[in-house]
Amino acid sequence: MVQFIQSVLARPLLPVGLRDTDSKVFMHRPAWVALALLIAASLPGTAGELTRSVLVDAYVQVSVFVAATLLILYGSERLFGYNIGRALRSSRYFQVPLASILGAMPGCGGAIVVVTAYTTGNVRFGAVVATLVATMGDAAFLLIAARPDAAIIALPLALIAGTLTGLAVDRWVAAPRRPHKRAPIEIAPRIGALRWRDVVFCLLAALTLPGGIILLTGYAIRPPFETILSLLAILGVASCAAIWACSPVRNITHPDDEPMSRCTEETSFISIWVFGAFLAYEYAVEFSGLNLETLFATVAPLLPLIAIIIGLIPGCGPQVLVTTLYINGLVPFSALLGNMISNDGDALFPAIALDARAAVLATVYSTVPALILAYSFFWLAPGFLN
Repeated sequence: MVQFIQSVLARPLLPVGLRDTDSKVFMHRPAWVALALLIAASLPGTAGELTRSVLVDAYVQVSVFVAATLLILYGSERLFGYNIGRALRSSRYFQVPLASILGAMPGCGGAIVVVTAYTTGNVRFGAVVATLVATMGDAAFLLIAARPDAAIIALPLALIAGTLTGLAVDRWVAAPRRPHKRAPIEIAPRIGALRWRDVVFCLLAALTLPGGIILLTGYAIRPPFETILSLLAILGVASCAAIWACSPVRNITHPDDEPMSRCTEETSFISIWVFGAFLAYEYAVEFSGLNLETLFATVAPLLPLIAIIIGLIPGCGPQVLVTTLYINGLVPFSALLGNMISNDGDALFPAIALDARAAVLATVYSTVPALILAYSFFWLAPGFLN
């Protein structure tokens, strides 16, 4: 059953000219994850009602804003024809600040640009450290949507920390031996031309976005508009799950693809992590019987350190979970800050694959500003933005 659903989901996503024998690259995601998500949402009783409520909230409050941000970003790239990656390669004295800016951009794309530029000999090692310190990965989208007051402080702090750390590394630390200069590496797969499902996906997000903005301002939405918003959100969740299940995208999309297609793929990728983190938290509160607030309060001095250690785990999933705990008031701002500085998001995967020694060293160096900033806020401003 799962294989049949996976094959059905993959078929419309095949780009023009791709052979059927190549379709396996589009089916590396476990379709049962998406299927389990939709089954949980259709269950009767408390479990199903809680799942539907959480998924609707996550889609309305996070996914639609991610889609809008990505569509504006990629649309402007296509409209004005700029490529900040090329600017990074041609810069000499401003490589580190530019690398920090790329890393601080929501998502993992900017950091991956810097990592690949390093392996081809176009940037210094300090730029790699700077971008990995500054990046928050996909968790940045969640923080911006749910706690913009914290994001407007945390993201610039990470940007400054990345710049200073990168400059310090270039000045005082011996860089690892650079790998042999290689041809440009295409990490992002080609996803083909614009398709009808991209239009439908972006249309659902556009129709739901006004409801998300209204809820963000603190106003309630009354029936029948509340019901309509919930139905649109459920359709949006289903589309995210279906697209994610058969998508070739691991972290970023190819810059030559259509902006709407890139928005669809990356929003689905990010949303699945957000859905999982939101559900994990709500299930733990509802069904485990644990008082997470009391549990975390007993180890309060260790929370920044634990968050920093979690940040060392490659990928965006654990970092989205830490951000979710912060949004729900279970961990302090200091823990969030330590996690976002120590975490490298999905950029660590290509970094390890392309130059493992440099990736490990850059990750180790990123823990220094993470510890300094996290415990500075923990001891000097314990209640800040909590």
